[in-house]
Amino acid sequence: MTTKKEIRRIKIKYRIRKSVHGTAERPRLSVFRSNKQIYAQVINDLTGTTLASASSLGLETMPKKEQAAKVGALVAEKALAAGITSVVFDRNGYLYHGRVKELADAARNGGLNF
Repeated sequence: MTTKKEIRRIKIKYRIRKSVHGTAERPRLSVFRSNKQIYAQVINDLTGTTLASASSLGLETMPKKEQAAKVGALVAEKALAAGITSVVFDRNGYLYHGRVKELADAARNGGLNF
């Protein structure tokens, strides 16, 4: 059963995805945030492939914002290793605040442009 909060996020997600598309030159950096973990993927939407990914699994001992910053730095490192320097940020219906903002800032500091 989905709650009103989930339905609201899904509506926002679809509204964002109408204009945010990942290509081979500029893939999409998608963020998924659960209550305990945070995940990030760099996706080429034209082929439907994940080019780089990172998650906070195994980082449960530190605060969630620090986990998000580590994941952002890790996904930036993996994307740069794959030859990706520029991405489109997909916040996936979440507010650009807290853990999502920490991940984005860490990815920017890691060398990704968006």
